[in-house]
Amino acid sequence: MAILYHLNHVLTNIITSVVFSLPLHEKQLKAFFIAMNARAFLCSYTPHPDSLLKQRTSLSPPPTPRKSFASAARFHCQVRLISRGRRYTFRVSARNPGLKSEQYEISDVREPAKFKTGEVEDGGVVVPWWEKFPKRWVIVVLCFSAFLLCNMDRVNMSIAILPMSAEYNWNPTTVGLIQSSFFWGYLLTQIAGGIWADTVGGKLVLGFGVIWWSIATALTPVAAKLGLPYLLVVRAFMGIGEGVAMPAMNNILSKWVPVSERSRSLALVYSGMYLGSVTGLAFSPFLIHQFGWPSVFYSFGSLGTVWFATWLNKAYSSPLDDPQLRPEEKRLILTNSVPREPVTTIPWGLLLSQPPVWALIVCHFCHNWGTFILLTWMPTYYNQVLKFNLTESGLICVLPWLTMAFSANLGGWIADTLVSNGLSVTTVRKIMQSIGFLGPAFFLTQLSHVDSPAMAVLCMACSQGTDAFSQSGLYSNHQDLAPRYSVSSISS
Repeated sequence: MAILYHLNHVLTNIITSVVFSLPLHEKQLKAFFIAMNARAFLCSYTPHPDSLLKQRTSLSPPPTPRKSFASAARFHCQVRLISRGRRYTFRVSARNPGLKSEQYEISDVREPAKFKTGEVEDGGVVVPWWEKFPKRWVIVVLCFSAFLLCNMDRVNMSIAILPMSAEYNWNPTTVGLIQSSFFWGYLLTQIAGGIWADTVGGKLVLGFGVIWWSIATALTPVAAKLGLPYLLVVRAFMGIGEGVAMPAMNNILSKWVPVSERSRSLALVYSGMYLGSVTGLAFSPFLIHQFGWPSVFYSFGSLGTVWFATWLNKAYSSPLDDPQLRPEEKRLILTNSVPREPVTTIPWGLLLSQPPVWALIVCHFCHNWGTFILLTWMPTYYNQVLKFNLTESGLICVLPWLTMAFSANLGGWIADTLVSNGLSVTTVRKIMQSIGFLGPAFFLTQLSHVDSPAMAVLCMACSQGTDAFSQSGLYSNHQDLAPRYSVSSISS
């Protein structure tokens, strides 16, 4: 019996060493738990010899024996390890480790050890809870964080431009030129980013965009000190990086997210933009007061490198490319998504001849016109028209974007619920977009009739809150109209 007690330790060490000698992709926690289960099984049938001897010398009458083992000088067993379709079989043997072998009666069998760090599936493999989290939502969260950084790096200039213009004596015309230079590059890569994402995959394109605009953000103070032309070039370069973000994100989510989850996923990702505006507008005044305006660009730009490292390690352009995707989740994605063949050529003539595509383009233009003007000039409006100081302008600007973050997710939930209840997708998109246009139109017109700053802020917050319903309207409609060319259509 003593030899069996020591054999479980030998078996554990052998299995563990085999697991960690496998190729890199085989080093999974699952295999280690297989070893631990085998050890627990042996432990449950092999109490320590001292405990058995103690039972034999007890004054109480011995219980009815249930099983006995005879002494043995050598023990053999065969272990089979199956991991990711590969089978590893090896033999384990152990000699008597010098202890006297006697015949012991087992009167008590302890319960096998149970692991509570995960769920046991078929085959006895313990799966930790974090591995059961849907991978498609990991992709969605990573896209959400990319858009969070996108707007953090975009709105910091809206706050920093106030002390920068005072330092460099820029007039309002120069300030407007600097603010608009971002969109020079942003315009260049919208269509190019969509074509590139369809060709090489959204993972590479989005990763390139984030690291590109992060570097441009960090270089902004250096360019400003060199002169206005250098600053305009760096701002345009930043626009080049951010211009590919939206088409690349749509390329990835069109492959990873089933139709029934489309509105919610897109609403979450786009709410990252609004929360990015909240974060940027809230922290920029603090950093400027404590460390000066260059610190805003250095700190925000450095965050992109952290995201980029995580993105390269976790993301894939398609569920078909992910070797660690769980089979049941892959089946769920592929069976609830529109089949997509690789895009080699884009039928621009056919796309531009469709009235719904032109309706979508017009909606996109109108929406972006209002959103980007408010995003760029709202702090200046609060500072120069409503006479708020720098800190107040930044903090009050948070309220409309915070409202948008909440409304975007609310609209996504409402849209998906309506679709699940049988309402046509076209009708749902029209309802959401009507709210997204008529709401801002009403509240923005009220700004000319209000006298108090509080009412002006309230109107702005209501305007942006209703505007967020567009995420379940026009922004979801690209993948409804042309799933294969949704990236190209959103770029155009």
